[in-house]
Amino acid sequence: MTDAGAPPNPDSAGPAGNAPYRVLARKYRPSSFDDLIGQEAVVRTVSNAFETGRIPQAWILTGVRGVGKTTTARILARALNYEMPDGSVKGPTIHMPTLGVHCQAIMESRHMDVLEMDAASHTGVDDVRQINDSVRYAPASARYKVYIIDEVHMLSTAAFNAFLKTLEEPPEHAKFVFATTEIRKVPVTVLSRCQRFDLRRVEADVLMKHLANIAAKESVEIEPEALGIIARAAEGSVRDSLSLLDQAIAHAAGQVKADAVRQMLGLADRTRVIELFDSLVRGDIASAFKEFRDQYDVGADPIVVLSDLAEFVNFVTRVKIVPATADNVAYGETERVRAKDFASKISMRVLSRMWQMLLKGITEVQAATRPAAAAEMVLVRIAYVADLPTPDEAIRMLEQNGGGSPVVSGGSAARSSAPSAPVASAAPVRMPTSSPSSFGGGAARPQMAAPVPDPQGAAPQLRITSFTQLVALAGQKRDLMTKGALEGDMRLVRFEEGRLEVALEPNASKTMISELAKKFELWTGRRWTVIVSNEQGQPTLRSMNQAAKQEHARTAEADPRVQEVLSRFPGAKVVEVRRLAPETPESNINADYGSDDPPDGSDGDDDL
Repeated sequence: MTDAGAPPNPDSAGPAGNAPYRVLARKYRPSSFDDLIGQEAVVRTVSNAFETGRIPQAWILTGVRGVGKTTTARILARALNYEMPDGSVKGPTIHMPTLGVHCQAIMESRHMDVLEMDAASHTGVDDVRQINDSVRYAPASARYKVYIIDEVHMLSTAAFNAFLKTLEEPPEHAKFVFATTEIRKVPVTVLSRCQRFDLRRVEADVLMKHLANIAAKESVEIEPEALGIIARAAEGSVRDSLSLLDQAIAHAAGQVKADAVRQMLGLADRTRVIELFDSLVRGDIASAFKEFRDQYDVGADPIVVLSDLAEFVNFVTRVKIVPATADNVAYGETERVRAKDFASKISMRVLSRMWQMLLKGITEVQAATRPAAAAEMVLVRIAYVADLPTPDEAIRMLEQNGGGSPVVSGGSAARSSAPSAPVASAAPVRMPTSSPSSFGGGAARPQMAAPVPDPQGAAPQLRITSFTQLVALAGQKRDLMTKGALEGDMRLVRFEEGRLEVALEPNASKTMISELAKKFELWTGRRWTVIVSNEQGQPTLRSMNQAAKQEHARTAEADPRVQEVLSRFPGAKVVEVRRLAPETPESNINADYGSDDPPDGSDGDDDL
């Protein structure tokens, strides 16, 4: 990727050559804008600026490591000072087909008018003062005096302040190019005086083409899958990709194969990761255990296995959202085909759940004293819930099946070795009444009255026979403000179907009354009248519930067994009283937890 007019590179000599070996990242460092890859926006902006003569006094280049910030700064310095021996070029240009008078010295960082400073090692105000003193002098031989400051965010606050005046009004012959990986650490007073360029990460497919060209120039045979692995591992950094390619060539000592690159990087086999993913989504814990142990026995790191698994989950999710993602050549043929298949069968909720469990699991494995065992437990959790529906899916299935058992669907086959976990059934909406039950029982909950069809063919009308049913209807409609107002701000005076008379609490909203009649009519299909009364009325439902809870707590505290427990734990108190669910043949909860409740299925004692 050198210039057409550059002299032969001594680095191209074989082992017998006299020149020392230079790593690929330096040997193929871009020297012109044509050589830059993945930074089209920067090249277009600079090109337009040079053509129109709108050249700023300072640029600041930001981006992750290895995307070409320092290299771009040197190319800018070369373009600003590009000059042919015959004087045919009169000003700055981005078109540099051959080496000019100053090009070689600038690219080798030895030109006296292009000064480079590493701000990481020159952070003080004295270093900036030297620049301020020298900037007033005209360049010795070039058109512009260019100052390149790398990692500019490392300058001290005093150094930045010393730079401000010079940076705002520099001499016409001085230009500044800053480079940084931490743009947020640069003061806004400096940013406002610079033209900012964000160098983006290079796409994996672009990196693959770049690496393939370099491998061809180096006469190295490399598999396309190996190129994809290196490109993904580089995470958009050109320098990292070239360093990995250099290492892979030395590691393979011949043809570079994908397996050798995986072994070099400590990565798991992608095909085996896909098989592990397949076992997990099928809920086959035994198969997932075997696959994980096989990978672990050949030297795969448990954290790397889970990380690769999470990466594949992310890839499948992206393919499901944007199917064109599967056409990315940076991924192997097997990954793309299997990802398409998984994306068509697995729901987004399952993929999101796997991703969350893997992220949490990776953290656990990193902190575990036995990473392999911790990773296996993560796989157990993922496989166990693979084909279980989410709560809202279970409720929807119950409604569709008329209250029967939910049927698991969504691309997951029946689990082969994981035990079937019972899915909690969602009971129909029950309406509380005002009659409290005995110790720990709470209020009884009769069913909502069924809608009454209108013989005229209009919308069915819902019959509401009590105030508590009306409150429960507001909860069913997810109108929490109305439900809270009915429970806590209104005291029932009289109730008839279609007519509600209430007394208001002192802090109740007066505007709520005018809206209640409209909401009730919308919910029930019949007209309603809501009246505010001056009578005292009954206590609010909220106060009645609180009184019932306090009574249950007092009754529980009077129980001899509870008093014995409280005496053994000084300072303890009864916080909540609940009635245990009755024992059923399908789910023997009492037996599982060793309860002393009667075996006849009665309610037994209350749970404190």
